[in-house]
Amino acid sequence: MLAYFLSQQSFLGNSIIIDGKIIKPLPHIPGAETSGVVEEVGLHVTSLKRGDRVIVYPKVFDGTCDMCLNQCEMLCRNAGREDVGVITNGGFAQYMAVPEKNAFKIPDEMQWELAASLPVTTLTPYHALKEAALKINEFLVIFGASGNTGMMATQFGKKMGAKVIAVSKDNWIKDFGANYIISEYDRVAEKVNELTQGKMADVVLNSLGVQTWENSFASVGLNGRWVTFGGLTGADVKLNIQSLYSKQVKLIGSTGGTRKEITELIDMSKELKARVWKKFTLDEAYLCFQPSSYTSKSP
Repeated sequence: MLAYFLSQQSFLGNSIIIDGKIIKPLPHIPGAETSGVVEEVGLHVTSLKRGDRVIVYPKVFDGTCDMCLNQCEMLCRNAGREDVGVITNGGFAQYMAVPEKNAFKIPDEMQWELAASLPVTTLTPYHALKEAALKINEFLVIFGASGNTGMMATQFGKKMGAKVIAVSKDNWIKDFGANYIISEYDRVAEKVNELTQGKMADVVLNSLGVQTWENSFASVGLNGRWVTFGGLTGADVKLNIQSLYSKQVKLIGSTGGTRKEITELIDMSKELKARVWKKFTLDEAYLCFQPSSYTSKSP
């Protein structure tokens, strides 16, 4: 995610624009996925106390617009659908201050690796699959299944009772709930056809963008749903409208998730796991942005 944002970086005068958003303030502290321990609370805070372990809901919202009142805080009209760590300083620091409504208490036994993954990596695919209304015994195809959001989507697909087809070259994704793995990227639709005996997928999750668009759309079956929350390899695709309406395919855009869904994830956290490639100290955080950091991944 961070590497993607950097690839979309540009400059305008004294401003930095990332993913189409002006970064504030400057100098800037990034970090959208944050967990930690409460150090101090404000005078009117009632739900948290010093020493509580928390995660931070990363959306900026005012709680007064129709979207917020409908429990869609990530679509807040007045806050412009902005993120903590983008238009505010983020979590790459020893301390950060957030409103009480953004902080959620987590169990003492929850590992920090999973806790830090909940606000974005876990919440995003969870919300997307709920938007797609994934049902038991349906076929779910996940592109980028061994990525951060992909491994979480795989777990949710399994929990929701779907038959999960992971598009990945990594066999370890089976440990996260994948029923099948497709490793031949240029033959995905063909393999989906074989695995589903011609039915094709009920739901296709593709957050990778233009490079996987044709294969992913071709993998959707009759009355199926194609859902996305990202465009890692590009956002502009060509769509044959006839193939859309003739198969009655639904295209679904999804972004972030709700505060209620954060509480649902905390409740089910004992059933979730995160795969960590490498850990960095806070002083080493800048290394996460260096391409050389990704050249020697451990198995």
